[in-house]
Amino acid sequence: MKALGFRFWALGFGLWALGVGSSGLGVVSAQVNMPDPALIHGKAIPAGELPAGTVTVRVVREAIGNNVAGQLVTVKSGATTREAKTDDQGRANFDNLQAGVEARAEATVNGEALVSDPFTPPSSGGLRVILVAGIKDAAARKQQEDAASAAAPPVKGVVVFNPNSRVMLEFRDDALQIFYVLEILNNARARVDIGGPLILDLPSGAAGASILEGSSPSATVSGDRVTVTGPFAAGVTPVQVGFTLPYTSSSVTMEQKWPAAMEQLTVAMQKIVTASMSSAQFSTVGEVKAGDGTAYWLGSGPALPAGAMLTVELKDLPAHSQTPRIVALTAAGIVVLTGIWLAFGARSKEQDAARRLIARRDALLAQLTEIEERRRTATGPPVNEARRQKLIAELEQIYGELDEEGAGPQGGGEGVAA
Repeated sequence: MKALGFRFWALGFGLWALGVGSSGLGVVSAQVNMPDPALIHGKAIPAGELPAGTVTVRVVREAIGNNVAGQLVTVKSGATTREAKTDDQGRANFDNLQAGVEARAEATVNGEALVSDPFTPPSSGGLRVILVAGIKDAAARKQQEDAASAAAPPVKGVVVFNPNSRVMLEFRDDALQIFYVLEILNNARARVDIGGPLILDLPSGAAGASILEGSSPSATVSGDRVTVTGPFAAGVTPVQVGFTLPYTSSSVTMEQKWPAAMEQLTVAMQKIVTASMSSAQFSTVGEVKAGDGTAYWLGSGPALPAGAMLTVELKDLPAHSQTPRIVALTAAGIVVLTGIWLAFGARSKEQDAARRLIARRDALLAQLTEIEERRRTATGPPVNEARRQKLIAELEQIYGELDEEGAGPQGGGEGVAA
């Protein structure tokens, strides 16, 4: 889940970076709040709009916008050390750094040594690095403020989803994965009682919902309902939810009713094949990239009031035949029924183990057959090669265990696995 959390942050950082970029998204992107400075300190983010070999190092104090001007910054690249001072925006520019050579940015602000993570300039485009001073002081001050707020009685009020909240849609293992990266904002200085928990009912058909790492402990999920209990502390309560939205056709309509006002509408869908998304509530749609290079379609729109229904149309999705899946489920059902019948007979532990291996083998073969069919016909979503190799490796292990048990492969399965 850590890599997933980084992708959430990286996309937010990418949107902010586009505030000085192109694609007609500058105004939209500038409205997206920056994440916790402690998460972005020292990180290098690809910047395709910069010339090759260019690295900009921005120095701020505690938060984005508190720029440190006239600050000496050092970049060490291999055996070379270069220095530059920050401008009024807190940026120091380094041109013509050698591509492929590991480098590091350093600065000392009021006696505090700031060092970036190692980064390697790419052969195409540049990098943006940010160094944040005073993180520990800001954290200690916030801890004191939180303690004082927790000791005071809550007041009646409302909360909103702040502009950094966003919806992300990705395609994984032939399924549509949806992630809500939400920040519930309490603008009051004291804890707020909204009259009960904040309840978010996920779209119809949502399956496998779970609360992701990095969320507030007050957030729980049961079925397709997310509950966040109050009172809500001053500032932000983070909630990250992931779920699957099954589909069987190339067009899907996703509807989500928001229990609190959403200050900025942001929906990002992984760019794949010819898939597209649209909504009457979008004012702009364009392309952005997350920090790991993943391309997304970004739809953005104005604020939504509490109780508003967000409707997003997804078209030309990578639909695939359900026949292999149905065959696999049928085979699995037969195996389960057979296992129940055999459980009433006298069978040895070795025979039971062999049956379990055969059942697992049949299910894996069904999945592998589906993938191989897509590779052969070049239809449907791109094949996850790592998943394919994992299936083959597990099948080989099962065949080895079956050989030891004396069951051996049946029905020519070995040829399929190869």
